[in-house]
Amino acid sequence: MSGNSEDDELTRIIIQAVDKWKPQSVKQLVVFVRETFPVAEERIFEAVLKLQSQGRIKLEEQPLGVSPTLAGYVRTSQALWYWMTLAVAAVTVAVVFAVPEGFSPWGYLRNALGIVFVLWLPGYAFIKALFPVRVPIEASTEILDVVERIALSVGTSLALMPLVGLVLNYTPWGLRLAPIVLSLFAFTVVAATAAIAREHQARTGKV
Repeated sequence: MSGNSEDDELTRIIIQAVDKWKPQSVKQLVVFVRETFPVAEERIFEAVLKLQSQGRIKLEEQPLGVSPTLAGYVRTSQALWYWMTLAVAAVTVAVVFAVPEGFSPWGYLRNALGIVFVLWLPGYAFIKALFPVRVPIEASTEILDVVERIALSVGTSLALMPLVGLVLNYTPWGLRLAPIVLSLFAFTVVAATAAIAREHQARTGKV
């Protein structure tokens, strides 16, 4: 049986199991599926997450869990923030080097992306790496958690800029546009990658 045929068969069995047995959790659904289609739990888990994200199945009582592997986790909607962060950072770098300053109307886009790139992304990725799930304030609500992350992200970005400039000042590249942009891009990518790894660990209880 080819890989695509196996995937189609697994999808069909998962949907049938949801309709017939009405499982209340992913773990319970995996048990039902393996009774009919004995494949690895990780493969079933990822197929269930994919079907859930597509809206083809829905578990009534309990939300879906987290993929046991980081590779599976980054392919779910829970990692959307990670891909958006990398995408905005990459687009900003491309626009900064491709669009000359003052080149209207694309210059406005360049400036807008530059503001987000400098004042938001580095701090957001860094704070996310430090506090992958919630900021450590006991009285924090979900709404306040978002506000706190925004404030911390902007404040951290403002604090990081002088540090990046100080380090670059003592390198052969100096304080020029290209080294600053590439340094912030590299920092954002590294911090965001560390953040997604820590978030996965926190959600799976491995920390």
